[in-house]
Amino acid sequence: MTSLVSVKQLNEPMVEWLLRQAQYYIEHEPKIKINGHAVNLFFEPSTRTFLSFQLAAQRMGLTLLDFEVEQSSVKKGESLIDSLQTLDAMGVKLAIVRHGDDWPKLIAEAGLKMSVINAGSGIHEHPTQALLDALTIKQHFGSFAGLKVAVVGDVRHSRVARSNAYLLQMLGAKVSFSGPEIFKPLDLSEIPWIDFDQAVAESDVVMMLRVQHERHETAYAVADYNKRYGLNAERLKQLAKHALILHPGPVNRGVEITDEVMGDPRCKILQQVTNGVAVRMAVLHWCLREESNGQLVPA
Repeated sequence: MTSLVSVKQLNEPMVEWLLRQAQYYIEHEPKIKINGHAVNLFFEPSTRTFLSFQLAAQRMGLTLLDFEVEQSSVKKGESLIDSLQTLDAMGVKLAIVRHGDDWPKLIAEAGLKMSVINAGSGIHEHPTQALLDALTIKQHFGSFAGLKVAVVGDVRHSRVARSNAYLLQMLGAKVSFSGPEIFKPLDLSEIPWIDFDQAVAESDVVMMLRVQHERHETAYAVADYNKRYGLNAERLKQLAKHALILHPGPVNRGVEITDEVMGDPRCKILQQVTNGVAVRMAVLHWCLREESNGQLVPA
C-alpha cells in the first residue's frame, strides 16, 4: 500500500490527479467504498485536520478506530513506532499521524505494511494542507503558472509554509515569504523574504500564518503585531481585487487577521476547510487504491 508522508514524494501528474479527484468528490458521492480500518493518531491538538480526516474516512467507507493518546500506552512510555507496529500487527490498513517530531524519518525502516499519512510532523511537513491550499488556488485561477504567492507570519516554525513552498513552486507559482525577521526560516534561504506591504500589494495569493507560541518563546504585543504584520482593513485597500486570502487555521483574530478581513469576499478560509475534506478523500483513495480493487474514479 502507498503512504503520503511528504509533498516531495509527489510529482506534478500525481498532484494534478489528486486535485481532480478532490474536485470530483466535491461534486459527487464516491462511486467506490474502501474496506478496512483506519486510525487517527494525533499527538498534537487539531480541529480541522482531525475532523476532516474523520469525515473523509467515513465517506470513503473506512471503519475509523478511536486512538486517544491520554488513554493509550503512550502514557506508559510507548513510542510512536511501537504504537504503529502494534496497529499494523492488528491489521489496520491506514494510520493518520500528527506528531511534534520529524517522525517520517523514523518510520522509514519500521517495516509497516499499512499506509501512513502525514497529518503534521513538527515544523517540517503538512502535505494534505498544501494540497487543499493548491486546490483552493486552482479553483479560482485555473492554473499556477506565474502566480505570486506570499506566505506571511511565523514561517520559521510552520510546516504549512514548508510544504506549500515546495508544492506551489513545483506547480509553477512564485513563492515569497514575509513577516518579522526573527521568523525567517534558516533552511529556506533560497525563497525571497520581502516587505509585508509589498507582499500584500503585489501578490495574487496572501497566505497568513499564526504565531506559533507553542513552538517558541518569542512574545509579541497583539496590537503591535497587527499593526506591523497583520492583515487589516487598511491593508485590504492595497490588496488586488482578484487576490485570495488564505490561512491554514486556527485564526487568531485581531493578530494576523482582523474581523474585517474574515468577512471580505477575497477571504477563502472556509473554502479551504471545505476543500480539506475532499482532498483527504482523494488522498485516502490514492493510498488505499489496492483495497478498492485498484479502481480510480475518472475525474
